[in-house]
Amino acid sequence: MAVLKIVTYPDPRLQQKSRPVEKWDKELYGLIEDMEHTLDAAPGLGLAAVQVGVSLQVFLYDENAGGGKSTKSYTAMINPEIAFQEGEIKEEEGCLSIPDYRDTVVRAAVVRVRGFNKEGEPVEVSGEGLLARVFQHEIDHVNGVLFIDRLSSLKRGLFLRRMKKLQRQTKAELSGKV
Repeated sequence: MAVLKIVTYPDPRLQQKSRPVEKWDKELYGLIEDMEHTLDAAPGLGLAAVQVGVSLQVFLYDENAGGGKSTKSYTAMINPEIAFQEGEIKEEEGCLSIPDYRDTVVRAAVVRVRGFNKEGEPVEVSGEGLLARVFQHEIDHVNGVLFIDRLSSLKRGLFLRRMKKLQRQTKAELSGKV
C-alpha cells in the first residue's frame, strides 16, 4: 500500500499507448490498490496506470463523480474501450499529470464503456455528464492522448509556450542555486 508519484507532462510515457492487461495477478491487484491510495491523496476523479508510470490499460474512476456524494468509491476498469457515445458537452477539464492548467474540452455527453473489472469479468458501464467526461479522459490516457491534445491548435500553442517558459524559469532557478 503506497501513494505513487504521479508522472507529469512532458514525460513521454504519457503520450504512448499502454499495453493491454493479459494477467490478473497479485501484481495487478497491488497496482490497483496503490492507485486507490494515490487517488485518495490527489484532487482527481480518475487515474490511469500510465500516470503512475505503469504502461498498462488500467484506470480507476470515482463512481460518485458528478453524483453529489462527498465520499469516494473507486472502480477499476481494465482494457477499456468506448462502446457507444452520443451528444456533445463543452466544459473545463484538468489533469493530475498537467498540474495547474485547465481548459475547455469538447467531449461526448453520454458514453458506454466496455472492459473488465479487477476480477477479470467483462463489464459494461454507462456514464453521462461528469462521469462520461472522466471515462473519456482516462481512456484517452491509456491510448496516449492528453486533454491538451484535444485543444484547438491556438490554445495548444499557448499551452506549449507557457510550458517552455516555465521550464526555462526552472532551469534558470536551478542554475542560480548551484
